[in-house]
Amino acid sequence: MSILGWIIFGLITGFVASKIVNDRGEGCILNIALGLVGALVGGFIFRQLAGFDAFQFNLVSMFVAIIGAVIVLLGYHALTGRRGLR
Repeated sequence: MSILGWIIFGLITGFVASKIVNDRGEGCILNIALGLVGALVGGFIFRQLAGFDAFQFNLVSMFVAIIGAVIVLLGYHALTGRRGLR
């Protein structure tokens, strides 16, 4: 996948995760970073638990990235003292 594809993938997954956690977006750049880091975290977790390789561009990998981004965002909110989950 191209760099632009990864940026769009990160933006979509980061935005969805930030909407799940705190009912608003985090901003364009932070959503992209959140989505990409979430994809790495989610992929690592799913690989360790199920032996599932989610590093492809499909709906399953997007779901895994959203779960990872939610985990990263909850950790970010716990460290910074911000409120999450509405």
